[in-house]
Amino acid sequence: MAEQEPPVIFLHQVERRYHQGDATLEILKRAELAVWPGQSVALVAPSGAGKSTLLHIAGLLEQPDSGEIRVDGRLITEGQRDDYRQRFSVVFYDFYLFERLYGAEDGDLDARTQSYLQTLQLSHKLQIKDGKLSTLDLSQGQRKRLALLNAYLEDRPIYVFDEWAADQDPQFKQIFYFQLLPDLKARGKTIIVISHDDRYYSLADRVIKLESGKLEYDQQFIPEEVEVPTAVVH
Repeated sequence: MAEQEPPVIFLHQVERRYHQGDATLEILKRAELAVWPGQSVALVAPSGAGKSTLLHIAGLLEQPDSGEIRVDGRLITEGQRDDYRQRFSVVFYDFYLFERLYGAEDGDLDARTQSYLQTLQLSHKLQIKDGKLSTLDLSQGQRKRLALLNAYLEDRPIYVFDEWAADQDPQFKQIFYFQLLPDLKARGKTIIVISHDDRYYSLADRVIKLESGKLEYDQQFIPEEVEVPTAVVH
């Protein structure tokens, strides 16, 4: 990574507050965040700390009350938000599924999806043809795996995962952390993962803690060599 390379995501003095009657809730308080291209970041935050708001703002889905947002070194104005939003692929905790894999409709989509469907153990539940899903009648865990598949196929520069592994079986947590995330990183993607799985923090380049609307610490280190579980070795 070149020293002069600007952060792919840069938030400066970002504030966000909500009003409930006469009360004002300060969600983000002069938050600062810089993430460089190709980095993997684990974002740690207790419930109510403002992590979802931070991700919405960083992903250009929500406007802060004040502060500066830059993507690839460029200051984002209101008229540019839609264009730069296309650089992000986001799977939020409260995700929504469509009947079609939008944004992933290239010519060999059907062939590409088969291995992923098998890896995520979805091939026996649904089929995908011409980008259209045969069913959405799936369990919550299966729907979340399908949302992950859709994001994976979009092939965008920046990936954001909001507690994706929180309600997954151990097998799929291992696939997510030891197979899919390393593959995205090897392809040069920038990754932000909200996670409470501290066993996997050593896989990230940085661990950032959000507390009471502020980024409290930023631990940066060279990821350790972690033994990949046999279950996810192919």
